[in-house]
Amino acid sequence: MYREHTKVIKIGNKKIGGGNPVLIQSMTNTRTDDVEATVKQILELEAAGCEIIRCAVPDMAAAEALSEIKKQIHIPLVADIHFDYRLAIAAMENGADKIRINPGNIGSRERIKAVVDVARERNIPIRVGVNSGSLEKDLVEKYHGVTAEGLVESALDKVKIIEDMGYDNLVISIKSSDVMMCARAHELIAEKTKYPLHVGITEAGTLYSGNIKSAVGLGIILSQGIGDTIRVSLTGAPLEEIKSAKRILKTLGLRKGGIEVVSCPTCGRTRIDLIGLANQVETMVQDIPLDIKVAVMGCVVNGPGEAKEADIGIAGGVGVGLLIKKGEIIKKVPEDQLLDTLREELLHWEE
Repeated sequence: MYREHTKVIKIGNKKIGGGNPVLIQSMTNTRTDDVEATVKQILELEAAGCEIIRCAVPDMAAAEALSEIKKQIHIPLVADIHFDYRLAIAAMENGADKIRINPGNIGSRERIKAVVDVARERNIPIRVGVNSGSLEKDLVEKYHGVTAEGLVESALDKVKIIEDMGYDNLVISIKSSDVMMCARAHELIAEKTKYPLHVGITEAGTLYSGNIKSAVGLGIILSQGIGDTIRVSLTGAPLEEIKSAKRILKTLGLRKGGIEVVSCPTCGRTRIDLIGLANQVETMVQDIPLDIKVAVMGCVVNGPGEAKEADIGIAGGVGVGLLIKKGEIIKKVPEDQLLDTLREELLHWEE
């Protein structure tokens, strides 16, 4: 079921599915019962572009903290629950806009039903999550290992448990650290369910490997029209997840807005600190609300031509730099003024 046709699910003040925009999620790494630290991190993530936030709820103190956290933030709050059904109920009673559970580790049917009953009363969506690392033994045996087919069967089994209890306000996530298995699983489940899918490569790794694996995996899945929300899971600051998710969506044409910075690789003609300059430009443009492309080029030989497809660009020379618009040189400035000159042009772009 491609995203234009998935069931519309309301999460707090946001809607996913049914062709609504693909939303960006992240997860706090503070102690949830430390309300001040958790709120501070969520507000920073909001400012960076996070649209749904998830918090771990490992104990009752964390569940009860959700009430105060929710009062101070502006995006939907999702409670991440494992094992204890009472925490899922407490999280909903304390204002969670959605809960994430794996019915397989919540316990008996009666305990699952207790959670579903409260969700139904409050019309709170349940995200049914299945990970390759926790695939049931019988499915591992059936498919001779952990496979995409096993992940899909496991997820649909869990969904049916809740559907049989008369509830269908559901979101599904099936995650694996194996990129190609994860992609295949999403291709399979998209043909078998109406529910919106939360997509991510779990345990993707550090900023380096995690970004590569997430970009490849999410790129394959999203480009097929599959996926309604995403999280880039990185072993690093949650802010990095938002930056990467925004870039992935923009690269795939699923998100507009924000300045795109392109830069050339260094070569023997480079006479400026191109690596440093490109990084400075990328940081500098974060707070400028334009939807344009900026090129950072290393030399004046190819710079103007290579920057032709960009709206504006800079190219370095020996102690000087060029400011370029649509391939035309419009200004020559000392190298140490190049960054400030570019910023000034961007700040007055609409003029």
